[in-house]
Amino acid sequence: MTDTSRAEPIVVIGPPGSGKSTVGRLLAQRLGVEFHDADTEIQREQGRPISDIFASDGEEVFRAIEEAAVERGLREYTGVFALGGGAVLSATTRERLAGHTVVFLGVGMAEGVRRAGLSTARPLLAGVNPRATYKALLDARLPLYRAIATVEVDTDGLTPDEVTDTLMARLPGEAARPH
Repeated sequence: MTDTSRAEPIVVIGPPGSGKSTVGRLLAQRLGVEFHDADTEIQREQGRPISDIFASDGEEVFRAIEEAAVERGLREYTGVFALGGGAVLSATTRERLAGHTVVFLGVGMAEGVRRAGLSTARPLLAGVNPRATYKALLDARLPLYRAIATVEVDTDGLTPDEVTDTLMARLPGEAARPH
């Protein structure tokens, strides 16, 4: 018999380095559901890294691709779905997230920069001053994350397992039951 009690995914949002992919995978394992990552799906569908999309096509084109990937994921996935850190910049995406269980993984600037590193895989952090860039990113996105989150966990100083434990305790009733 197929379990249909969770018809919509639990969505994980947060800035780069907050642990969306790592914690999302752990949460999916604990719940016995599939894990999907919007950035991974985009790279697979586009056949190239996100940094290449940014470099050759620009952020606006990437955000349109991302918006379509999120819409498709919200419609097709039923497990845990991690979004890219900037997905919340789209008003359309924010509207589509209404009514979903949306987990916001918060992280402070110092910890976020440390975790995200200076990787070129994160095109918005590959600038001259990554700390200033990360601070500006947090300042712009934090209100958006909080406006749509139904559950928030500060990940600073916690291991991925500890974050997942906290989430399991905070997720609403049906969402927190293993399947």
